[in-house]
Amino acid sequence: MAVETVLHMIRCRYVASNQRLKASITMFKQISMTNFKSWRETGPVRMAPLTGFFGANSSGKSSLLQMLLLLKQTAESNDRNLVLKTGSIQEGYVNLGTAHEITFRDSTDMTLNVVWDLADKSTLSVPVPQDSGNIKVEQLAFETVIHAAQQRIYVDKLRYTSGENFSADLSRQPNNHYTIRIEVDGKPPVRAQGRPRVYMKPEKCYSFSDEAMRYYQDTSYLSDLALHFERRFQQLYYLGPLREYPQRTYTWAGENPVDVGLKGELAVPALLGGKNKKVYPDGRKRFSKLEIRVAQWLVDLELAYSFEARPLYRGSSEYAVWLKRHKESPEVRITDMGIGVSQVLPVLVLCYYVPPGSAIILEQPELHLHPSVQAGLADVFIDCIENRDLQIILESHSEHMVRRLQRRIAEKVFAPEDAALYFCELHTGESKLTSLDVDMFGDIHNWPDDFFGDLLGEVVAAFDAGLERKQLQANGS
Repeated sequence: MAVETVLHMIRCRYVASNQRLKASITMFKQISMTNFKSWRETGPVRMAPLTGFFGANSSGKSSLLQMLLLLKQTAESNDRNLVLKTGSIQEGYVNLGTAHEITFRDSTDMTLNVVWDLADKSTLSVPVPQDSGNIKVEQLAFETVIHAAQQRIYVDKLRYTSGENFSADLSRQPNNHYTIRIEVDGKPPVRAQGRPRVYMKPEKCYSFSDEAMRYYQDTSYLSDLALHFERRFQQLYYLGPLREYPQRTYTWAGENPVDVGLKGELAVPALLGGKNKKVYPDGRKRFSKLEIRVAQWLVDLELAYSFEARPLYRGSSEYAVWLKRHKESPEVRITDMGIGVSQVLPVLVLCYYVPPGSAIILEQPELHLHPSVQAGLADVFIDCIENRDLQIILESHSEHMVRRLQRRIAEKVFAPEDAALYFCELHTGESKLTSLDVDMFGDIHNWPDDFFGDLLGEVVAAFDAGLERKQLQANGS
């Protein structure tokens, strides 16, 4: 099935319902932060199924992604007393140094805020105090205020909310103790007898301690808040910009990696481990297998005519990736094919390997790719959003990807509200964010000056220089 056929199927779904058909997609809905790295304040940043950050180097794009990755690696840390896991050289998604090093200029307090839909809207039910009813929490907003000065770091405030119906916060007091405050449908829970407001220091930056949970009656759901936080970030995957070079052979002993690795080093093991994984929901018979879908995209992106990972001999744990560039070309290993295939392969495998409903962070997915392939990646992302309920969050410099996205919006393949595009700039050492206004025709009405460089200026300058040289030659100079 060619890419245009896939897009036609998506377009038919869009026209029939005038909106994207979602199964049970769960997403980050909004992020914001203050005093984080080069950001004094971001304001609320709307997150969509496809969220893209663009701008010059060192403009703050990566910091927006790093905030999410910082919370992810904190959630995955085994140290419950660690406020933030800022990373290390040996491990982690990001290595940001000390907490004091990531605050804006001389600030000592940073605020991190995330809003997301719950993975299962029936799993968090909060009892209304002095009432027989319950409220269903379908979306959570998390906020933490962290004090970081020199080597001293602690949580100043921890807060969860769900609209106007529910709030639970833990606040640090001048005496270094913490107080807890909860409201459910406008009512506070009944206080447990004999529980003093002490020893309620939070665990990490997002979890209520056992003492805090025992301060009120019937508040065991507080532990579920941290569980949903961890579950959401467990479903967040990341692929960095610097990807591993291809290898002549890959070792695979039957394992199923969690993802493709930070540099795509596990792309082939993941491909082999998920060989029979259905990447589309049941009922879609065509391209239901991971390897077939990845191979088809390599064909559609005109990077290969055929693609297969197979053992060197029967029963071997050593595998080689074989490709043909054209129908009449000889079959060669991926190492002899050029850098493009090896760079896009981790992107494709990750997009079709992770579970439906996941969110993926991609830094410069277009790196080392031809402009036509960069444009084709937009179609890959649209396919995964529409058919796998994925959320794609990317940082990019690719004009070609944006142009293809504009085209698909104009063609009614993708809804403009399902894209949130931003331009980052650095002014006097402070990052600023501009939301790009994309209409139903794919037009962006507020293109910043030199959004992707001054291409027209380069063309005019080259024309003027060429004209001047021709005039000098005509004059015999």
